[in-house]
Amino acid sequence: MNVILMNNKTNLLFICSRNQWRSPTAEVIWSKSPDYNSRSAGTSPKAKRTVGPMDIRWADIIFVMESKHKNRLKAQFTRMLDHKPLHVLDIPDEYQFMDEDLITELKVSINAFLNISEQI
Repeated sequence: MNVILMNNKTNLLFICSRNQWRSPTAEVIWSKSPDYNSRSAGTSPKAKRTVGPMDIRWADIIFVMESKHKNRLKAQFTRMLDHKPLHVLDIPDEYQFMDEDLITELKVSINAFLNISEQI
């Protein structure tokens, strides 16, 4: 007997290049929310965790740090992205993992896209 457990959480996928600082920081922040599941990956073959088809299928909403990440995803996963919300956050690669300024920028940007006012 197969049992499928459904949750009402929205799956958020965060993408940067090497999955070292920006996207893992976003994953940690949003993993604390009761309303969201979070995952992160990178577009580079040298990423700590490289984005794959399973990530794209899993995601309800995809956030990329820069336009180049959106372009790479569109080139690699064209048809899979047809009906997926994909947002560019315009957060440059100038932060370390869990940098306070990065956390603030991520919260403000992502909350705006999700139309929520409270801070995680």
